[in-house]
Amino acid sequence: MRKTKRFQVKNANSLWHIYKTVSFWKVVKNFIVIQIARYTPFLRVKNWLYRVFLRMKIGEESSFALMVMPDIMFPEKITVGKNSVIGYNTTILAHEYLIKEYRIGDVVIGNNVLIGANTTILPGVTIGDGAVVSAATLVHKDVSAGSFVGGNPMKVIYTKEEMEQRSSRDMKD
Repeated sequence: MRKTKRFQVKNANSLWHIYKTVSFWKVVKNFIVIQIARYTPFLRVKNWLYRVFLRMKIGEESSFALMVMPDIMFPEKITVGKNSVIGYNTTILAHEYLIKEYRIGDVVIGNNVLIGANTTILPGVTIGDGAVVSAATLVHKDVSAGSFVGGNPMKVIYTKEEMEQRSSRDMKD
């Protein structure tokens, strides 16, 4: 189960309550910063924008590819470790608005993690150090350190131990 806080709403669906949960001006500022960062080709500038204006926690030498979309409402709930790569057009969500409730949860991406292009990461998920997430994966639960996962629904393709065995075999060849 993902680690999210759940907030019940009455009457209209939870998206109608959006500006009771987050400031309109915060969303406007975040939108502008994210759009600039999505298109800038300079990784240091991108990380600086995320750290300073969105209060995201970004480790040294982590890379966000073109068109990555961090959560527009709660980007401060996103942490990315050192030397990780977030692939093209990946979406990282820290919130989800449903009919009768909305949920908010931290997203933690470890060190040396590779996230493939067009992946969606849902709120409340932790991706362990050294994990590899295949392109176009829906990350709907935690990913253990060193494992290789992929698909929709996401499945473990190789565990950390299997990845290490493959790596040692490849080095011998």
